[in-house]
Amino acid sequence: MYNITMSMILISENANIVLKDHLINKGHLLCEVVKTASVYDAISSHPDIYACKLDDELIVSKDLLPFSEKLLMERNIKYIPGASIPGYRYPENIIYNAVQLGTHFVHNTKYTDPILLNAALEKELCLVHVNQGYTKCNTVSVDANSAITSDNGIASALTFHGIDALVATPGHVKLESFPYGFLGGASGRVDDEIIFNGNLSNHPDYFRIKNFIEERKLRVVFFEDYPLEDIGSIIQL
Repeated sequence: MYNITMSMILISENANIVLKDHLINKGHLLCEVVKTASVYDAISSHPDIYACKLDDELIVSKDLLPFSEKLLMERNIKYIPGASIPGYRYPENIIYNAVQLGTHFVHNTKYTDPILLNAALEKELCLVHVNQGYTKCNTVSVDANSAITSDNGIASALTFHGIDALVATPGHVKLESFPYGFLGGASGRVDDEIIFNGNLSNHPDYFRIKNFIEERKLRVVFFEDYPLEDIGSIIQL
């Protein structure tokens, strides 16, 4: 049983149990994203491949709804089914992998799902086009005006639009079958915490990342028990 006052968090079924226990012990309800056959295996349980949160609304791929719709309705979470189901490979698999930073919507807008893009326009968000399609994967959303990324193109676009961007060293994040994953996909903001799935202290930019977050009056949470791993973001609804 769960308390209706709990917040719900979209998280990969493959997230480490240490992270899951932390979130549950904080009083959150987990909605675990299970693998689908829509995309390749390494990212097939990643929430940010299937859904994007804009303000208090979730734009979500229809192949995520069979195991999430009941919870979304019970929690009175606003959601809109997207127009498309992610394809197996890039760029068809990045159609929901966008990020909102305050009044800005950041993505490779050539490939954004049309319903997601329309929702951003209806909310009068400023569209920020970047070439990196895995935008949310590569962006740690710190607050409405601050982000961390290892992608110079994203950082340049954010800076141009007045958003503080810390550029981190690429790599140092695990992702099955790939040389490395991304910090954005290994993290998420939950209330006043930026939570990392694994041991952030082993990252070469640990102190820069920690200071950047703490300067914005937020807490850094990570787990020394296991290495940083990209799990497709931690998305609080």
